[in-house]
Amino acid sequence: MSLIGKFKNLYLFGLIFLVFVANAILIKNCFGASDEENWQQWRGPNNNGSITKGIYPVKWNTTNLLWKVTLPGKGSSTPIVWNHRIYLTSPSNKLDSLLVYDWDGKPFWHKVFGQAQPHKGSYSSSSNPSPITDGKAVFVLFNSGNLAAVELDGKIRWQTNLVSAFGPYSLYWDPGTSPVLTENDVIVARMHHGDSWVAAFNKNTGALHWKTPRNFKTPEENDNVYTTPLVIKEQGREAIAVWGAYHLTTYAATDGKLLWICDAFNPNNIEHNPSASSPILAGGFLIVPCALGNQAKGHLEAVKLGGSGDVTSTHRVWRSEDIDSSVPTPAEYNGRIYVLGDHGKVWCFDPATGKTFWSQSLPKTGANYYFASPLIAAGKLYAAKEDGVVFVAEVGEKFTVLAENRMEEQIIASPIAVDSRLFIRGAKHLFCIDGKK
Repeated sequence: MSLIGKFKNLYLFGLIFLVFVANAILIKNCFGASDEENWQQWRGPNNNGSITKGIYPVKWNTTNLLWKVTLPGKGSSTPIVWNHRIYLTSPSNKLDSLLVYDWDGKPFWHKVFGQAQPHKGSYSSSSNPSPITDGKAVFVLFNSGNLAAVELDGKIRWQTNLVSAFGPYSLYWDPGTSPVLTENDVIVARMHHGDSWVAAFNKNTGALHWKTPRNFKTPEENDNVYTTPLVIKEQGREAIAVWGAYHLTTYAATDGKLLWICDAFNPNNIEHNPSASSPILAGGFLIVPCALGNQAKGHLEAVKLGGSGDVTSTHRVWRSEDIDSSVPTPAEYNGRIYVLGDHGKVWCFDPATGKTFWSQSLPKTGANYYFASPLIAAGKLYAAKEDGVVFVAEVGEKFTVLAENRMEEQIIASPIAVDSRLFIRGAKHLFCIDGKK
């Protein structure tokens, strides 16, 4: 090859390399940094309540925070983070609102969507469902039925109201189900005493794509559901797994067709036990928490993916008894399942077999763990109680309590962790604690 030919090849190689780098930068700017540098939905980057990277705090108090901001109203939704901006829903002047803060806690912008729905209980709020983002827009849902997509610059892409379109909720408590995203749609599940359904709305326009009925006859109040669906891969296709009314169902993301159903989670027909703890996916199994309240001990079950039709007798893999976790959703970390009980007991399971590696208890204090779901960040478990105490424990092969931290206000939302920072949403404030300081 001539010298000129060699120079031409080097030039072409360099040009290709520059194009590759430019595309990589473009992709990063458009879709965010690596998976664990964002917390784009309620249960985090892997939808399992955990994160592996970072250095996260152990001991703190309300005087040595990195920052805190006063919120305009009480909300129970969990914040999300995308490219170092924090998004959370809240009532503001009795209006449904999306608030955005920068990495230093300074307000960036906020949008309102209409009248907030008054809440029923002291632990609830008008903003229970958590926001979610695909890196292009943030999708929000409120107790009032307001559903909207908002561009990252604050422009409202579209807005609709599910109560106006489909009638009011019929729940004993306030709605708590968060929206989830497929490739093309935002998915909302409404499961209550009445016409229950799972529906897909186009992410770009808000138009109804499909709506599939989900009605089951259950014992009293068990048709009231507060769980959040899971978007999964089922036999190579995108699907939505839904737990509630003591049935586990999956639907095709393309058209809402029912793929399979699993029943018999409440064989004794115990009443007044609505579903609030959501399932998680681990190792090809859907781990389903079945809380049966004060009338009977709850349990945990695993259902194998890949079924068709009624899989009640074919795909149930294991069942673990006596789990007293009614609202907190389990976490998965390094291939193990962690369940936080209402009274502070923590279980560590093998998702494939149901084997209990260990079970330990957090220190007993005045309140319980009825609401916030556990977070595991780089081997540390964060468990928030409704009275504002946050326990930190080391988990893995062993369980060691590391610290007790008092936030001095009610906590209902789940803590989240991003880029070595811990974010805790209280009844009055959003707190940020830096693990590197």
